[in-house]
Amino acid sequence: MSSKFKIYTRSGDQGMTSLIGGKRVTKADLQVEAYGSIDEAKSYIALLKDMIEMEEIKNELTQIIVNLFVAESIVAAVTTEAALRMPQLKESDIDALEKSIDRMDEELPALTAFVLPGGHPINSYSHIARTVCRRAERDVLRLWNSQPELYNPLVEKFLNRLSDYLFTLSRFCSIKLNIPEVLWVSK
Repeated sequence: MSSKFKIYTRSGDQGMTSLIGGKRVTKADLQVEAYGSIDEAKSYIALLKDMIEMEEIKNELTQIIVNLFVAESIVAAVTTEAALRMPQLKESDIDALEKSIDRMDEELPALTAFVLPGGHPINSYSHIARTVCRRAERDVLRLWNSQPELYNPLVEKFLNRLSDYLFTLSRFCSIKLNIPEVLWVSK
């Protein structure tokens, strides 16, 4: 019989946490910030998934959440060796995002202006998830600038493509929900 995993450990009560591989760092460390932003993106995408009724999109978002968990684990690893012991992203994960973007884009009108967030909660949450994903990408790049030995090109590609997917998803959902896109028109 296995023992139940305890939610609190009290080990972080002094503002410290452990990276994968055991190193203790402050909770304000760049690495913690980077994987925390991925975690935040993952949570917004889960919220978006809970709101969407299209089964194919829900399945895609489920896989994206799993892949973000993989990316988060890689970014949380203290060394490249520790990261390589974790599940890995594959080029096929990025290809899947691109195929989904292309599939949705086939149904969209040409983009003639910047699209403003809003019009429906699904649209707004798609944009929130997109902007959090972009922040996660910046946080991860900031980490890699300070610790280039941790660089992982597939995490970088995945986060970049994911924000494109989320933008396209916001437009696709607007079309499917029959909600006019709000375009930004310069004064």
